[in-house]
Formats: sequence, C-alpha cells, structure tokens
Amino acid sequence: MKAALFTLALLLAGHAPALRAQVALPPLEARVTDLTGTLTAAQQSTLDEKLAAFERRKGAQIAVLILPTTQPEDIAQFGIRLAEAWKVGRAAPDDGAILIVAKDDRAMRIEVGRGLEGALTDVTSSRIVNDTIAPLFKQGDFNGGVNAGLDQMIRVIDGEPLPPPDQAWKRERGWKGPGQLLLFVGIALFFVLQRFFGRGAGAAILGVGGAVAYYKFTAEFLNSAIAGVIIFLIVRFFSFDHFLSDDDEDDDRRVYRDSGRSGGFGGGWSGRSGGSSSRGGGFSGGGGSFGGGGASGRW
Repeated sequence: MKAALFTLALLLAGHAPALRAQVALPPLEARVTDLTGTLTAAQQSTLDEKLAAFERRKGAQIAVLILPTTQPEDIAQFGIRLAEAWKVGRAAPDDGAILIVAKDDRAMRIEVGRGLEGALTDVTSSRIVNDTIAPLFKQGDFNGGVNAGLDQMIRVIDGEPLPPPDQAWKRERGWKGPGQLLLFVGIALFFVLQRFFGRGAGAAILGVGGAVAYYKFTAEFLNSAIAGVIIFLIVRFFSFDHFLSDDDEDDDRRVYRDSGRSGGFGGGWSGRSGGSSSRGGGFSGGGGSFGGGGASGRW
C-alpha cells in the first residue's frame, strides 16, 4: 500500500504543471494588447495605427499580445488556443496573424492563419522571431522589437495575393453610429455657417469638413472628395429659409412631417457584412482559422 501511495504521489508531482489552471484569455478589444505595462500608451497607439492602416490597405489582420506568462502551457499551445478564440483575419482567406510575447518566460511566437502559411512559413516566421525581434528584446528594446517584427510580417504578407478589403464593410463600420451623429451635426452646422458666414463660405467650410469626416471613416479618397462636392452644392444652392416663414407655416409642418416619415435627409447608410467587424468602436477578429502554423523563439 505504501508503495502504491508513493507511486501515486510521484505521478501527481510529475503532472503538477498540467493541474494548474490555464492562463485566462484576454478579450480581443484592440490590435495591440499589453497586459504587462511594457509599452507606453503612445507606443501602443502608434503600433495600432500601423496595423489599422495595413488592414485598410491589404485586408489582412495582425494582432499583438504581450502578457507575463503562458504557463503552465508552452507558448505554442497557448498560441493556438488564443488564435481559436480571437479568430483574427477574414473567414474566407483566413489571413490573420498574431505576435505573442510572454515577457516573464522570455518567449515569443508568431501564430499564422491558414491562408498566410504559404507566405509566413514556419521558416520565415522563425527568422523574424529569432533574427529580427530577439536581438532587440535582448537589449531591452521591446517597442523596437515588436515594431520591427510587425514591419517584417507586413512586408511578407504584402507579397501574398489576397482578396481586396471589403469597401462595403468599411462604410458600415464607419457610418453606423458615428456617421449618424455627423449627419445631425452637419444639419445643425448648415444653419449656423449659413447665418454667420454667408451661404458661399459656409458651403465651402461644410463641404471640406464633410469630405474629411467621410475619409476618416471610410478611407476612400475619391468618394470623400465627391461627398465634399455634393455637400458644398447642397449648402450653396439650397436653403431652409422658406420653411421658416409665417406664410408657409402649414407647408413647413407638412414638409418636416413627411421627411421624418421617409427617413430624414439622405436616407441611411448600409453595407454588407464582411471581413472583420468592429463592435462598439473596438476591434474584433473576422472569423479566421488557424492550423498551428508559425514559429516560437526565446531571447
């Protein structure tokens, strides 16, 4: 009996790491998630902007996670569990990738979506991890290492033929919420600018502002310019003054009542759902799948 208990104790001791709870997966709310406070807010913002611009241009998604440790799992096991939960990348081409840094473990990994395994091969990912990121991490330059690693990943993915970004999805993401607010703000500015600056100057100001706002939320330069011109022409050659006269009070009520029944000015913005989505102004994956491709390394 004592021998059996001793053997059982040895088995439990050997499997002690496996009995420890797995590290909880953080929610995907931003392209760069730092749970260690290693990166400053400005550094995170710069990296996020880089990845957002890449996604707008290429369609693929890259996310970064810096956490203290992945123990009791090794970083490869943790990486596939994280990838399956976050689902970074679009569902059809599976064009997502995640750079994971376990700071206390001095370990890192690039997790690669199925659709990028032909470009970000295991060998290429290993070179990025060990030849580009690791030397900078050894010097304590974590921001520089992450930044350089992302630059290499972006350069490699840029060479991979992928479906273009879904412009209709960008319109939905950009205008479903902020766009409606801007619509009401624009209507209010219509009256203010026309009253204080005159119709011509007010139309020019509102046209430029509308074009900038449209580009901010859609990243479409040509359509933004067209929208600015349309806004300018509407404000320049149309006025609500006749709605406000006493003689036309009944007509005024009828016009506003009819416009409210038909959905207001300019209708609404809608688009097909595709690629990734952004809920509540945050960031989320688009349904990409992962098969364990990528590479790990240490510094």
